[in-house]
Amino acid sequence: MKIAIFHDYIGVIGGGEKLVLTLARGLGADVITTDVNRESMENMGFHDINIISLGGTVKFPLLKQISLCLRFALCDFSNNYDFFIFSNNWSHFAARKHKPNMWYCFSPPRVFYDLYNVFAKREPFITRQIFKIWVALHESISFRFVGHVENFVTISKNVQKRIKKAYGADSLVVYPAIDISRYKFKRSGDFWLSVNRLYPEKRIELQINAFRRMPDEKLLIVGSFSQGDHSKKYVSHVLENLPQNVKLLGSIPEDNLIELYATCKGHITTALDEDFGLTPIEAMASGKPTIAVKEGGYLETIEDGITGILVDADETAIVNGVKVISRNPEKYKDACEKRAKDFDIPAFIQKMKTIIDSFKEAN
Repeated sequence: MKIAIFHDYIGVIGGGEKLVLTLARGLGADVITTDVNRESMENMGFHDINIISLGGTVKFPLLKQISLCLRFALCDFSNNYDFFIFSNNWSHFAARKHKPNMWYCFSPPRVFYDLYNVFAKREPFITRQIFKIWVALHESISFRFVGHVENFVTISKNVQKRIKKAYGADSLVVYPAIDISRYKFKRSGDFWLSVNRLYPEKRIELQINAFRRMPDEKLLIVGSFSQGDHSKKYVSHVLENLPQNVKLLGSIPEDNLIELYATCKGHITTALDEDFGLTPIEAMASGKPTIAVKEGGYLETIEDGITGILVDADETAIVNGVKVISRNPEKYKDACEKRAKDFDIPAFIQKMKTIIDSFKEAN
């Protein structure tokens, strides 16, 4: 069976991009997208994936989203493949022409639903009015294209609830996976690791301010953002005046990231109601505990007190969590490595193949 996976764009390689490229490799599928940063792909070890670009997008917030939606809506690969998968926020705009299909949904676009107020409040008055108009028009059009999605599969029970609320649709849950064989425990080092896109909803400022209060602890932050996203102002604000014990490394090669996981003391993540969150899995595969906010997908993966600590989204709670784990970080090693095995790639790919076959037969 010849399969194509539509994905918004491949710029900064985050958890979603890793997952899509891993799925493409496991299914032998092509990836159809817009912007492509091939250097980032190679850095993360995905040079073997066949990428088809529909062309670049307008590098300006809101216009970027509109331009990529148009590219998906106008393209036509219906005669080239036997089955189509959509991922991320906007690729389902290709659903009308591409069937049989399924949406492996990371989340209904959060800007339309649960994070609408978060996005709106941070804009100046005039920009906020433009934003509200864009959401009203774009959400309505997006919802029409969702009507062409035949099957929903999603990454967590957390997102499953969002899909039901936003679209009234049922969905199957297939947890994401990583290649756990690549991750190893080397030692419990003298630094903490944070890995995320530098987006406002990741709440990096909570981590920075917590470590500002702990000058004897170190924090390394890995991650960046894509050109044309909404994050430039946020990043410049959050990263000004960084304390000396916090360093931003930007995007780094996958081998370097794996080495950081192997040698860090622990991992920390603070995303707002995270869809699923792959980074705690990567940390666990490295035998490292995670301090995470007790929200969203983290509740489905982290065993509180066993593979990490779940805390309130509060600087003091993060400080306390760091102090608890720092007393004996290695005591979490065995439980972390055991839990990570639940998210290995072979079982993930087999589940997806079985689901795709069942959807194909139904059509």
